[in-house]
Amino acid sequence: MSIIFVLIPLAVIIVAIAIGVFFWAVKSNQFDDLERQGYSILFDDDITPNNTKDNKTVSDKAESSETVESNKQNTKEPKH
Repeated sequence: MSIIFVLIPLAVIIVAIAIGVFFWAVKSNQFDDLERQGYSILFDDDITPNNTKDNKTVSDKAESSETVESNKQNTKEPKH
């Protein structure tokens, strides 16, 4: 029964902290734009391609080497 005298004030303190955090979040505009995060998963980020030959990424180099290999295979004359 004496544990009630500890748990009730502890619960009141936890509720007061939760209410304080909620009002802080509202005051600091955490709930202003709720739609943006939902739409962000639907659209890709804008990626600007790099047109310089020196700054190719690893995937660009792999794709270009695969293209070269496939072109070499396509241009070989069949043996008779």
